[in-house]
Parts: sequence; structure tokens; C-alpha cells
Amino acid sequence: MNFQTIQPAQDSLGAMDASRHLFRDLIDYAGLFPPAALGMAAAVANYDAYSRSEWNWILGRFIVPVARLAEFEEANGGLPQTSFVNWRLSVLLGSDAASDVGRIREFNDRGARSRRMAVVESVEVKAASPEEITHLSTIIPRELTTYFEVPLLTCGECIVAVASFGCRAKIRTGGETADRFPTPEDVIEFIRLCAAANVPFKATAGLHHPLRSEHRFTYQPDSPSGTMHGFINLFLAAAFLRAGMETELAVQLLREQTAQAFHFDADEISWREHHLSQQEIAAARQGFSVSFGSCSFSEPVDDLRSLHLL
Repeated sequence: MNFQTIQPAQDSLGAMDASRHLFRDLIDYAGLFPPAALGMAAAVANYDAYSRSEWNWILGRFIVPVARLAEFEEANGGLPQTSFVNWRLSVLLGSDAASDVGRIREFNDRGARSRRMAVVESVEVKAASPEEITHLSTIIPRELTTYFEVPLLTCGECIVAVASFGCRAKIRTGGETADRFPTPEDVIEFIRLCAAANVPFKATAGLHHPLRSEHRFTYQPDSPSGTMHGFINLFLAAAFLRAGMETELAVQLLREQTAQAFHFDADEISWREHHLSQQEIAAARQGFSVSFGSCSFSEPVDDLRSLHLL
């Protein structure tokens, strides 16, 4: 894919059509992680190129482990002076949250003093129980938006705890093997619980393609393949659930594999006979279904272009 360098988009929200509301800031770039597993210099160079491409309005945050912040600073500092300067980071915490928070504060302080602004806006951390969420919430400062990746088996209790601290949830929607992909029923139940508790969420892994379809799980020629969730399916299901759709219908939507079942107009997006207004889509994206992490930015964008949605 050719990412032609242009100035960052400056559109007003009022000028957007329904699809632009759906895709804006949608993809957090996680090129450091499998299956891409790029080196830091390559991932930073990619994000820099994407941030100056015509599709920069789809690009979200750069995902980096807290243990690699110094490595990120070195790679980021080596970019040309003309490169994009306003980097938004989401950092994965390690096992020592207190130490990690200190490292993030030092990083943000250095960024505020440098010519190249790179700011940690959010953190992401796994939590196995409500008790762990409570403990971590006393350590992570409120100025950092926190996403708790919770186990689906106990996500109900965990989402209640996440809500009580005004934090956000995170769901893992795939991986490098078939067993890492949750069922449509489990994904919809997670989203339904988030909607009921008014908890915003993000997703990660296994969402490289717009529609549910069969693909290889990695980029290796001998990689096993299987059915992967589609990000259009997922984010439309979230908007429909927020607007009152029944759970069973939302599961059917997440299972949908027929491109012709979806219709995109300037003012609305529809799935079969069900419709979402531009305002409903915008409200869901801005305050509920936040983004998804992907080790590829070009792959989902190319797929959207092939569907004539960009």
C-alpha cells in the first residue's frame, strides 16, 4: 500500500458522513506485537508514515509496552525534523504497576519539554478479578485513561468493578491460534455488559479484516487458518446494542459474512433491515466503542478500500 505524505486531516465532525464517524481514530497501531512483531525502529517509522497519509484520520494510538518506552524515545527521536510531532501512546503495564506509573510520569515530563511531543494518554493492564481491579485503581492515576483486560468467564463482576472506578474495559478478540478467538456469544455478552454498566471498551487481536471471514492467523505460509471476527461487525454490533438491539440479533450481526448485508449511506449505516443514524454511530464511537489494536494498519485499510468504503 502506498501511503502518500500529506498534511493531517482537519475535518470538522459536522462534515463527516456515517462511515467516517465509524472509522475515525479506530485503529490503534500495535506493530510491535505478533503476528507482525516488528522491531521498534520499523514500527515507529510505520506509524510516522501512517500519521502523514491520507488515512491518518483512521489512525489511533501507538501501542508500546512500558518496558520499551526508552527504546521508543530513541527511535522516535531519530525521525526527521519534518515528521509528525503529536504522538498519542497507549502503554501496556507490566507486573509492577507503581514502578510503571513512575516511569510513565517521567516519560510524559520529558516529552513536554522536548520538540517532539509524545504523550502517554492511556494504559492497558490485565486484571483477573474485581479485587485486582480495585488494587490497580489505587495505583494508576486518574489522568491516565485505564483499560482493564478482563477474563470473559468472569467479565460481569469485573466490568462492575471497572465501572465503579470510572475506568474502561478491554476484550481480546483473537490470536495466533483458533482457541484464542472467543465465540460471538461471548463477545456480544461482553459488549452488552459494558453497555449496561456504561463502561467504554476497546478490543485487541484478530480484527485485521472488516467482515467476519476465513484467514490465516499469522503471516507465515504454513499458518493455520480459521474464522476471524470482523471489525465492522463488532463496532456496528456495539452501536446497535447501545441503541437497544436484542442480544440474539447482535450475535447474528457479529456472525454476518455477507458484504451485501451492509449498506453505507451519508446519513446512516444499515445491516439488513436494521438502521443506525449518523448520530447514533458517532455517539457509540465517541463514548463507548473506542478502538481496536492491530499489528497492521495497512491491511484493514486496504480491505476497506477493496469494499469501496474509503
